[in-house]
Order: sequence, then C-alpha cells, then structure tokens
Amino acid sequence: MAARVFFLFTLGYFLSYFYRSANAVLSKDLSQDLGLGPAELGFMTSLFYLAFAAVQLPLGSLLDRYGPRAVTPALLLVAALGSVVFGLAPSFPILALGRALIGVGMAAALMGALKAFSLWFPRSYATVSTLLVGLGATGGLLAATPLALMKEAMGWRGVFLLGAGVVVLVALLLYLGVRNTPPGVPWPRGEGGGGLREVLGNPRLLRVAFLALAFAGSFLALQTLWAGAYAYHLGLSAVAVGNLLLLYSGTAVLGFLLSGYLADRFGTARVLVLSALLFALGLVLLLLGFLLPAYLLLGFFGAFNILTLTQARELVPPHLVGRGTTLVNLFGIGGTFLLQWGVGVAVGALGYGWAFGGLLGLLLLALTLYLPLLRSRW
Repeated sequence: MAARVFFLFTLGYFLSYFYRSANAVLSKDLSQDLGLGPAELGFMTSLFYLAFAAVQLPLGSLLDRYGPRAVTPALLLVAALGSVVFGLAPSFPILALGRALIGVGMAAALMGALKAFSLWFPRSYATVSTLLVGLGATGGLLAATPLALMKEAMGWRGVFLLGAGVVVLVALLLYLGVRNTPPGVPWPRGEGGGGLREVLGNPRLLRVAFLALAFAGSFLALQTLWAGAYAYHLGLSAVAVGNLLLLYSGTAVLGFLLSGYLADRFGTARVLVLSALLFALGLVLLLLGFLLPAYLLLGFFGAFNILTLTQARELVPPHLVGRGTTLVNLFGIGGTFLLQWGVGVAVGALGYGWAFGGLLGLLLLALTLYLPLLRSRW
C-alpha cells in the first residue's frame, strides 16, 4: 500500500509539472492562433501560478480536515475542466480562464502528497519527499521534445483535450487507491489558527522567502515559458526548442535529486548561495547567446531553489513548520506569477536583454539580503 501511495501521488505531481511547463513549447502556436502578444502570453501563462498561490492557505485547512485522499482528486477534476476549457478556447479570456482553472486544480498535487507522506513515511520523510520532487519534475521532460512531437501530430488543442482525460483517470486512481493514513494510524486533528504574526515577524524567514521569490520565480518563469519563447525568438524550430527544454528539465531533475544530499553534507545556506550564483551565471550566458551551457546551468542549479523550503523548516519552531514553509512557498509561486508576467511586459517594451537582465538584478539583490544567514548559525 505504501508503494502505491507514493506512486499515485507522484503521478499527480508529474501531471502538475507537465501542465505548468507546457506553454514553453506551445508559446509560438498560442501566439499565432489567438494573436497573443508577449505581455498577454506572459500574463496568461502566469495565471497558473497566481491561481495556485491563491488557494494555498485554504488548501492547508482542507488537507488537515479532510485529508489528501479526497482533496487532491477533487481539485484534479478542476484541472481536467481547465484543460478542456483551454483546449477549446476561442479567445484570450477563455484561454486565461482555462489556465487559471488548471492552476487551481494542480495546487494540491505537491502539498497533498507531502501531507500524505508525513503520515505514511514519517521516518524517511525527507528522502521520500525529495524523490517525489525529482521524479515528478520529469513531467517537464514530457513537456519538452515529446510535447513538441505530440503537438505536431494532433495540434495543441488535441494535446489538452487528451490531457484532460488523463487527469480524470489519475484523480479516480488516487481516490480509489490510497488512504489518508496507514492501517491502524488515526487521522490527526489539524492545528488551530494563530502563529502567522510570529512567522511574518521572523526576519531570517523573510530573507529566505524573498530569495525564493527571485530564485524559484526566475527558474519556473523560464522553464515554463520564457526559455522556450526566447529560443523561438532566435529562430529555432519547434523540435530544437523542445530539445533545449529537455536539457533544461532533465538537468533540473538531477538537481532536485541531488540538492538534499548536498545540503545535508555541506549546509543548506552554503549550497543555496552557490547554486543561486551559478544560476545567475546561466542568466549571463543566456544574455550572451550561449544557449547550451546556459540551459544546463539554469536547469540543474535552478532546481536547488527547493532548498528554500528545506531551510524554512530549520528557521521556525516545530509548531510553526507548516505556516513557515507555506509562507516561503507562497513567495516562490507568487514570484513566478509576477516574474513570468513581468518578463512578458519587459520583452514587449524593451526586449529580452532588459527582461533577463532584470531577473539577474533581482536575484543578486535577494542574495545580498540573504548573506547574513550564511554567516549565522541556528
């Protein structure tokens, strides 16, 4: 049963990662078919993250009360509806609605899995959670070259209509195939309110949260849209763009899998700073036109942004871990919304050089504010 719980929740997160990444390959088709400019494309794609972030706090209460067995499949059905709306959309507003519904529906894919794993795998929680993120991130691989090939065969609308059916199937398998707790383990009562003021008053946690905004936000804004759109801008074919995104997402999977081990061995703060600096180097190479090394660095070291959630657990007392990690996650997902949209606005007004330069400047600012944590001990 434990293996089935792990597999099915990982499958749900795999779908979430696929959907968040798909527009990078489809950006040219969406722009041509519906007449979208860079700002509209960026805003529409970023709605996944806005909707995702907006439901995080109520989602935590629902998971605590009803459990992931019911909540995660229910929200996946919302994602399936969004996929249908997106695939049939005749105009920008309907397309944006579909994207937002997908974001709401996928909001429980990771958090529901982590809630379940905390009860099913209490002794190996960190290892299993890292494995979940690494394997689930392979959804980004499906949203690279394979998606480019599927899009050529059935069109982007067909991909989303087919995807809706797959999401419904996974929702059904989750509801029928998992339990909230292992046999004999009672369902714990959720904690009450309070504590948010203490979390918001933690200056070290806020420094980590701002780094998550800049680091995770840039990583995902690029992976799920602008890395692909920029490659199209340079004149590459759909398959060539898919190959570059495959490199980005493939190295990200390796980064997710290795980040926890390296943080345990060398310290979370040290690994975060070094990986963010190497991600910044990837942005510099991207600006200079060295695409292969840029996408390799951006994918592999960008994945280390997940350590901001690890560090959040280290900076708050046990009874505030949920709220502390949720706060950092909100900054990371909210940052993705802001940066993905902001890059689109900047590209439309000033071009890619200024847009990517802005990401670089924001990341360096966040690292500067973060440095006191590198020198402190907790």
